[in-house]
Amino acid sequence: MGNCFGGPENSVNPVITGSRGPGRSTIFTGTKTGTVERSLDGSSGTEEAFPNLRIFAFNELKSATRSFQAANMIGEGGFGVVYKAWVDKKTLTPANNGVGMAVAVKKWRPESFQGFSEWQVLYVSPVLDLEKEVDILGKISHPNLINLLGYCCEDDELLLVYEFMEKGSLGNHLFPQGAAMQPLSWEQRLKIAVGAARGLAFLHAPENRIIHRNFTSSHVLLDSNLNPKLTGLGIAREGPTDAESHVSTRVMGTYGYAAPEYIATGHLTAKNDVYGMGVVLLEILSGLRALDASRTGKQRLVEYAKPYVSDHRKLARLMDPRLEGQYPVKAANCAARLAKSCVADDPQARPSMDEVVETLQQIEAMN
Repeated sequence: MGNCFGGPENSVNPVITGSRGPGRSTIFTGTKTGTVERSLDGSSGTEEAFPNLRIFAFNELKSATRSFQAANMIGEGGFGVVYKAWVDKKTLTPANNGVGMAVAVKKWRPESFQGFSEWQVLYVSPVLDLEKEVDILGKISHPNLINLLGYCCEDDELLLVYEFMEKGSLGNHLFPQGAAMQPLSWEQRLKIAVGAARGLAFLHAPENRIIHRNFTSSHVLLDSNLNPKLTGLGIAREGPTDAESHVSTRVMGTYGYAAPEYIATGHLTAKNDVYGMGVVLLEILSGLRALDASRTGKQRLVEYAKPYVSDHRKLARLMDPRLEGQYPVKAANCAARLAKSCVADDPQARPSMDEVVETLQQIEAMN
């Protein structure tokens, strides 16, 4: 049984999805069983497990998205489609366009897969990804994690409702499809890097012990003030986040961002997230994608950038030309050294996320 491959939203990087075998979701099933095997019809169960989450009726979300009109579609990926919708700020009931609060509705689309039976056997993650996000975001919160407002699991309909992030993803800004998007300034890039690192450090904290496992620039969303919030927690894994321990698991993530030792062995540690952070830092510095087939011989940004981040005299040739040289050279060199340490071949040589946050804050203070 081979690996399945698919593309994440707005990304050319293939996703690593090791087969998990047949599985059953405990939250999102047609029988509406909850995490504690109780009903989701409002009588008991999930409200107790996730008191901060609202359980939406499918018709409510259908109304809020205007019957899932194409005009309201804001994203599309292997999972399905994301729509912009409007709800009342207090009750979260459907509201007219432009009235109340904007939200993002992620809707599973069965036709995204080659038939349900094949999906059920080879790749059960669309349901399990949803369940994992509910399980994590329903229990913890942080300024740099996306805010999950609620969900719907009605018959075969699976949907999650998030706060709306007006500026899209970091990847959208670093790799714009059109010329209309303003390039991020050096200060904005550092602000985003610091916030994203804080989000990962929070996940790794002893009280949480969560490994993101799929940290990419497309999973860093930005609000109207460019404050970053992490998403894409569908394949996150609870496990040891200290440097000495690992959990063995099937390899999942995104090529170009996943650490090489994890791909080779399936041994997952928090240093896999640190590696991903280093790749995103390289993207922030260079404006280049983590994986690009047009870079002959060096499709992975880590390999392409190595000679430039290893010699401060060459770094200017790597820096994003859209910055137009408007960045402090010393700070850029420090950021490059940090990125290099994050993507070190030896995972033990990589810093912890707390150390990454501390270093980025010091670099930010150089501006």
